[in-house]
Amino acid sequence: MFLTFLGANGTVTGSKTLLETAGGRLLVDCGLYQGPREIRALNWAPFPLPPEQVTSVVLTHAHLDHCGYLPALVRDGFAGPVLCTPNTAELASIVLRDSAKLQEEDADFAQRKGFSRHAQPRALYGLLDAEQAIALFRPIEFGREFPALPDITGRFDPAGHILGSSLVTLTDGSKTVVFSGDLGRANHPLLIAPSPPPVTDAIVIESTYGDKEHPDHDAELEEMASAITRTIRRGGTVVIPAFAVDRTEVLLGVLRDLQDTQRIPKVPIHVDSPMALAAMRVYRAAITDGDPEIRTAAIAEGPGIIEPQHLFEATTPDESKQLDLGGARIIVSASGMGTGGRVVHHLKALLPDPCNAVILAGYQAVGTPGRSLLDGARELKFHGHYVKVRAEIFNVGAFSVHADSSELVDWLRSGERTPEQVFVVHGEPEASAALARRIGIELDVVAVVPAPSERVAIY
Repeated sequence: MFLTFLGANGTVTGSKTLLETAGGRLLVDCGLYQGPREIRALNWAPFPLPPEQVTSVVLTHAHLDHCGYLPALVRDGFAGPVLCTPNTAELASIVLRDSAKLQEEDADFAQRKGFSRHAQPRALYGLLDAEQAIALFRPIEFGREFPALPDITGRFDPAGHILGSSLVTLTDGSKTVVFSGDLGRANHPLLIAPSPPPVTDAIVIESTYGDKEHPDHDAELEEMASAITRTIRRGGTVVIPAFAVDRTEVLLGVLRDLQDTQRIPKVPIHVDSPMALAAMRVYRAAITDGDPEIRTAAIAEGPGIIEPQHLFEATTPDESKQLDLGGARIIVSASGMGTGGRVVHHLKALLPDPCNAVILAGYQAVGTPGRSLLDGARELKFHGHYVKVRAEIFNVGAFSVHADSSELVDWLRSGERTPEQVFVVHGEPEASAALARRIGIELDVVAVVPAPSERVAIY
């Protein structure tokens, strides 16, 4: 059994790991690169092997950086099954359709406005490619063993990151490897805690926050409440860039709690993201149906747990544009790093006004507009034009659904047996290196950060 690390090396996006056996080639995750131009350019590079030679794909979850390259892989020849949990299949279908639509719209917009560096801007893939990828989904329940390759048995266990997210265990009966995917946290307000790692010879673990500890949750929420209240009192608009899947739902639950405890004014809260609205329907159904991934307390409270007062859904472009006229309101809009979607238009319109505020509520990758705001940028470029940053910028770390450094190590420690090999991926270089060092010291195992395209044997 061999692994080749094709993506998410030295970055948090583009997750792709190839597993090879005598029975075939399996790709764990098929993610899109996001961030600065030089990282996004990797999406256009030829796939390292002919896609038709990939036997199957296994998805850990439905975020774009883990499933967003699938339509391109299918367009270029992949025709095997895409194995994932039922909730991942449902959410990934939403994500891929939205991604294709946005890429087609962005290419058309760049062509019409003439700000692209390319004479003929084009989308990486289109809606037809996305539909062909979705047709290959094969949903599999948690805990059920399934044939991932002719000689490999797989199993999904809850990872607690987003609805449907899973640890992936792959074994040939002799050797076993576990993929953490994106590992969640025990304090997720809606989802049960991540499962401990099964007994395994090797683990591939994420390191998004491999060199950091999350701040105190309650203190962060108080800071957020204060920022919202100040902005609303001066008549400003609060813009919260949010990942459409899970982050939006968690944010709405927190805003509801802040309203109920009278820590923020009860002003209109607008969800302006078609993908987020579609994902909200999946989350509402999971809560209503008592999905086993959902916490008992959330099931008892019902779908109202993610529905604050004065909640409005912006379903049309015209409704979205009206939000940029200003006034006391809160806008929750994708994407979470400001790289695409309707939030780009809100940032472009609202950043120049010092009455407004932007609350960053998630990981911001290097090279993204969100990261630039986090680092204190005084101007940003959108659609070929620079805008001044005069709005107040706040960073709230309370919403992360990625395990931090201690939580990652504790998760590894929680298994029945420490693995012989640990491969650290899905992190910026400093984060991955720091986590590998810590694992090596505290658990006394071989922990390495694989180089891009490095091939290793599972022993």
